[in-house]
Amino acid sequence: MRTVEPGNLTDGAPTQIVLAFEDNRFASVLFGQYGQNLALIERRLNVVADQRGNHVTIEGSRDAVEQARRVLEGLYEQLKRGNDLVSGDVEGAIRLAIAQGSLFDFDPTAAREGFEEINLRKRPVRARTAAQDSYIRALKRHALVFGTGPAGTGKTWLAVAHAVQLFERKEVDRIILSRPAVEAGERLGFLPGDLREKVDPYLRPVYDALYDLMDARIVERALQTNEIEIAPLAFMRGRTLSNAVVILDEAQNTTAMQMKMFLTRLGENSRMIVTGDPSQVDLPSGQISGLAEATRLLAGVDGIGHATFSAEDVIRHELVAKIVAAYDKASADKAAARKRENKE
Repeated sequence: MRTVEPGNLTDGAPTQIVLAFEDNRFASVLFGQYGQNLALIERRLNVVADQRGNHVTIEGSRDAVEQARRVLEGLYEQLKRGNDLVSGDVEGAIRLAIAQGSLFDFDPTAAREGFEEINLRKRPVRARTAAQDSYIRALKRHALVFGTGPAGTGKTWLAVAHAVQLFERKEVDRIILSRPAVEAGERLGFLPGDLREKVDPYLRPVYDALYDLMDARIVERALQTNEIEIAPLAFMRGRTLSNAVVILDEAQNTTAMQMKMFLTRLGENSRMIVTGDPSQVDLPSGQISGLAEATRLLAGVDGIGHATFSAEDVIRHELVAKIVAAYDKASADKAAARKRENKE
């Protein structure tokens, strides 16, 4: 239920609306602990949100108020459908509302229908941004998918979610996780412990995603039976990987030869997902990133998907997006300065 108080409804003029949410329990979750979700909406959309019980008054420009309404009503419908609500969902809803603009009527019951979802036994995983939606669509459609962009955009997390879904549906027999250990120069012998213990520190983000998306006991059992396999990139040579989902994380730190070797491991009924941040290359100076070369050489090849993320797709703490944007700007400024110097 929504009531609109009198106001000037011309574009850019101050507008005020009052939203009332019937279920007090859902309203409490929607507004967030100590109103933190409303505070995020205020900051991101430049509105003022005043909560009274299960009512919230929103004031600001017409477009901003309309976007805030879309966000709150869309998230409320999500709660009514039995879905959980976390801060990333709020940020994703805000970005969707901004992207949609004010050019068409909004139906909260269908607010997220167009975004892809990955259904897991533990909980559903929904795309929160248009880039994530494109990524999930590519994962479902292609045998080989590249996901590139800055940290915090969900590349690895969604790759693991897709792998878990295929594993749970028994469409594949194994999940294989790999990552180049650049810091150790791919020479892991000096580290203590067995192979898994040597590589664990490098694959911690992937482990975190596994435990977040699967029951911990199932993960441990699958690791013991090798249904979930940890395979350092250096040890992949000579193998043919069949009936598996193979994830290569931090792929920007592969060399051109390593990437070619990895991609040619693709076997029958297997999927490969390659993720990386091209701006975070740790290879020695002058060495070409295998990820950059592969995405260039394989662009447009039928059966290969590529989803590109930007700072606008970062779904961690809102400051992370600002930090990524600041570093990107600094890199662009340096490149522009070098270009001017070369011209002179």
